[in-house]
Amino acid sequence: MDAESTEPYGQGGGMGRAEAVARIEALAERYDDDPGITRGTMFRSPGLAVSGRIFAFAGSGGRIIVKLPRERGGALVEAGDAEPVTMGTRTMREWFAITPSVGDASLGEIADEASGFVSGLDG
Repeated sequence: MDAESTEPYGQGGGMGRAEAVARIEALAERYDDDPGITRGTMFRSPGLAVSGRIFAFAGSGGRIIVKLPRERGGALVEAGDAEPVTMGTRTMREWFAITPSVGDASLGEIADEASGFVSGLDG
């Protein structure tokens, strides 16, 4: 990991952060016609929510942070498409940082999975 990735996800600066914000804005356009998906914030970063719950937000280093089932996130980590999210010394069990190398179409599919997962959680 680079030095920027040691900062809390969503609070890092720099060009990678701008890239992540641009990608989350592009994802938001994907859901323009879906009244159940709204824009929100997490850790002062722009994100997307379903039923008021964040499922994706802009992280540092160009990463998009998504909430997915552990098994699915683990598969993305194994494939090299994601990293586990760690805040301080704690690994967040269902949050994964999607790497900048993941294409927009695949990122859209992952975001769809994340919104479906979050909408199915008990509140």
